[in-house]
Amino acid sequence: MTSIKFAAIGINHSHIYGQVDCLKDAGAQLTAFHAVEDDLAAAFGAKYPEAKRVGDPRAILEDPDIAVVLTSAIPADRAAISLAAMRHGKDVLTDKPGMTTFAQLDEIRKVQAETGRIYSVLYSEHFEVRATVEAGNLIAQGAIGKVINTVGLGPHALKNNPRPDWFFTRSRYGGILCDIASHQFEQFLFFSDANDAEVISASVANRANPDRPGLQDVGDVHLRTANTSGYIRVDWFTPKGLPTWGDGRLTILGTEGYIELRKYIDIAGRPGQDHLFLVNHEGPRHVDCSQVERPFGRLFLDDVRNRTETAMPQERCFNAMKLALTAQQLAERGTEWAQ
Repeated sequence: MTSIKFAAIGINHSHIYGQVDCLKDAGAQLTAFHAVEDDLAAAFGAKYPEAKRVGDPRAILEDPDIAVVLTSAIPADRAAISLAAMRHGKDVLTDKPGMTTFAQLDEIRKVQAETGRIYSVLYSEHFEVRATVEAGNLIAQGAIGKVINTVGLGPHALKNNPRPDWFFTRSRYGGILCDIASHQFEQFLFFSDANDAEVISASVANRANPDRPGLQDVGDVHLRTANTSGYIRVDWFTPKGLPTWGDGRLTILGTEGYIELRKYIDIAGRPGQDHLFLVNHEGPRHVDCSQVERPFGRLFLDDVRNRTETAMPQERCFNAMKLALTAQQLAERGTEWAQ
């Protein structure tokens, strides 16, 4: 299987464009998509005219030439689409969060084991950010010694584009830690060189949006492995004056130095994005990541061909979401969202 064909079912989040481009840039061919929303379908079809819009997802699921199904549907609906795809012999690349409940996670684990299909989540703040990829490269080269702690911050802008009603409905988007922080959980496991971790504490709140009671606008988590500890904070408080959707940051502390990423903007500093700062025995320096390869798409397609796990270990993919769901459940105990 040299030319891999793929299709999309559910395009409710704009991350679908990153998912499609990730596989297209690696040489795969987008052939079809299913979306019930005409406005979303019109924009998607204009960008990818080679893809045929189909009125029934079965046209994709039952097409033997389609090897991979992408989804960026409403978060609560992604698990059902992924399950149907795997049961029809397709590999899956879903947007985060891959699911919103433990029951969905359990069913996805079960069906993935039964079918042997690849189930993967495109954690874009890792796999689509050149600075994050380069941080992994530098750490593998021993640039900061052994990693012992990470601090991952995922601020987002609430009003940078119109939001549909599902975005503010807890049962539909899954909660802020399940949704946004799934990025940070995966990065913590990756940089800790671990497949699992323990959630020590977690909290969520709605601090400034009383008109949207289903919205959680801030959340944080403390977690650890046997050799590392970490802190995560995600929020919807990006100021209007910041010229991007969020000042995503990651600090990785090692025994012999540290790395700080300013993924999307160097505030009042260098232009552009993908800023990496490295401090070790050689002193501080800025690393240009603009030409760093993002290998996820290439590796994922290799995995589809060879039935391997080079893009991301299957267990780490599952456990990043397990940690997100665990933290979400812990944070909501005793709150109105737990009802």
